Amino acid sequence: MSIPADRPTLRMVAKEAGVSVATVSYVLSGRHRSHTIKDSTADRVREVASRLGYRRNDAARAIRTGKSDLVLLSLNVLADPWSQAVASTVSAAVAPLGKTALIVADGDWRTVLANRTPDVIFIDSVGPEAEEVAELETFAAQGVQIVAFGETLEPRGFDVIRSGAEPRCHLAVEHLLAQHDRVGALTSRTSGFARFDAYLNTLKAAGKPIVDADIEVFERHPEGAYRAAMTLLSKPDRPSAVYCTTDFAAIAVVRAAHRLRIDVPRDLAVVGVGNTPEGEHLDPSLSTVGPVGFNEALARIIVGRLTDREGADGQVFDFPWQLIVRESSR
Repeated sequence: MSIPADRPTLRMVAKEAGVSVATVSYVLSGRHRSHTIKDSTADRVREVASRLGYRRNDAARAIRTGKSDLVLLSLNVLADPWSQAVASTVSAAVAPLGKTALIVADGDWRTVLANRTPDVIFIDSVGPEAEEVAELETFAAQGVQIVAFGETLEPRGFDVIRSGAEPRCHLAVEHLLAQHDRVGALTSRTSGFARFDAYLNTLKAAGKPIVDADIEVFERHPEGAYRAAMTLLSKPDRPSAVYCTTDFAAIAVVRAAHRLRIDVPRDLAVVGVGNTPEGEHLDPSLSTVGPVGFNEALARIIVGRLTDREGADGQVFDFPWQLIVRESSR
């Protein structure tokens, strides 16, 4: 059969494949498994659609249904194992619903939302600034389903995720001080950063001096963290333990230690922040502070917003952090 001169439609695909229009719609949106459509039928539909040159008109569908089939993930540091784990888990959870998870790089969610309306967007970092909160409220009022990570946010038409991270970070530093007199730090910034403040406050409470040479500031990506780790561990009088304000920085410390033939944990104890899967599977496994089961729970929240678009006031989802001691600090 030759390809029709007119743009192929769902009805044309359905007629050629010998199925209903609804079946074609379910198959091409990825929802056929939830409607018990046989794999052989789905394969036939896809083959016909490909042969006829059929393409979904997502813009028209969005106008007709009010849904874009897009789940946006606004992630500030894409190279962070935490971001990668979030993207992987959420993508796997929304795919059976016919949704596609797309990453918004560098946290530029304002520009994206100004040009398109996703079914749900997750924003991994929102500050307490009034202007930023007002922007979230505006987009939520326009019908955007928003799940935002912010310790001081209140739900104003959007959902809020909190973690109570700062008190748990104190536990990480206390854990290292119980075995080591000098604890260094690897941090992405030193001013107004709760995770680093936990380091300073815990040392002061323990009567320990804060040594500038024991602190290195890294650029917010794994390569920058690795360079900072090499600098810290190459010092002739280095600390015997290092607290890192992210897991990827702690992983960089472990890798730098391996290169410098420093045994972890015998000669160097390391603790990170975030409880990422990569840290758990590291050799040695990484001690950390963070929530347990966060990625799966976040995926359930997003799926819930995809299937239930009510709850206009928004909700607070609290994920308490805990200290998880593994091989890198034993």
